[in-house]
Amino acid sequence: MAGPKMTIYQVAAHAGVSAATVSRVINGARVSAETERKVKAAMAELNFTPSRTARRLRGRYSEVIALIIPDVENPFFTALARGVENRARTGGYSVVLCNTDDDPEREQTYMDIALAEHMAGVLIAPADGASDVGKLIAHGVPVVAVDRSLNRPDVDAVTVDNRAGGFTAASELFAAGFSRIACITGPRTVDTAVSRMEGWRAAGARRGVPSDRLLRYADYRVDGGRAAMRDLLSLHEPPDAVVVANNLMAAGALDVLYERGLTPPRFGLAVFGDLPYASFERQGVRVVDLPARNLGEAAAALLLTRIAGDDGPARTVILRDTNTRERL
Repeated sequence: MAGPKMTIYQVAAHAGVSAATVSRVINGARVSAETERKVKAAMAELNFTPSRTARRLRGRYSEVIALIIPDVENPFFTALARGVENRARTGGYSVVLCNTDDDPEREQTYMDIALAEHMAGVLIAPADGASDVGKLIAHGVPVVAVDRSLNRPDVDAVTVDNRAGGFTAASELFAAGFSRIACITGPRTVDTAVSRMEGWRAAGARRGVPSDRLLRYADYRVDGGRAAMRDLLSLHEPPDAVVVANNLMAAGALDVLYERGLTPPRFGLAVFGDLPYASFERQGVRVVDLPARNLGEAAAALLLTRIAGDDGPARTVILRDTNTRERL
């Protein structure tokens, strides 16, 4: 009876190298002669054979991967792309950047192009959880969701702990003396928006504070933040602070706060990701740091192992190195 199938990680441990190095050897990327010898010896000793999908990819597919993101002008995604490019390049791959503007049709067009151009793999921050990667999967093209997950248990995802970030941001505003803390989050169909909102809601529930009257969904864009902030301030009992689920919406919310003379720290503001424009006064703004570059590097590393032949169960990697700081 055949033993259990070896994985790329077991080969890496046996050879004393990283899984990415094994991936490079399998894909013919440049490594030292000694490293190549150790990896190939480990593969032989463990009777490791890359999957048929990986062999097909090496024979037919280019050394190019697609990175499909919703907003190339958002500094968060710019930093994420830099992390992807850095990691992909060490594995011998180039990156094609595709901007969707959160448009599902444009997103699908880019996935069709990736398939038509025989790209080796796809990293995607999907427009929403229902984004259809079925064609790519059916043709054996590895897919990893980054920052935002897909509603598919068979697709890898690399994200941050968004719920914890929302909880911490709201908790710190409560601790600073604010009592009516609102939340402006992204679309209901995007898991980052839902998770960050759930963290905010949990922080309010711990203090017995009714919260959902102070919840607004927007579109992760500057104008969406403006509209939501105006709506919240028009309430009979307006908030005295707000958690905003991304940096662009926070820029819009700050525009409105400046108009009303409610600049932080008089009005509490916590934002996911640093404010995007140098013209904003950052003093008193709490920032949930997002490890965008690390996120991109981790997602690219996972994609490279899939390209190399790791066909184990889908994994969700959650980076937990988020923290909250106040601009003083």
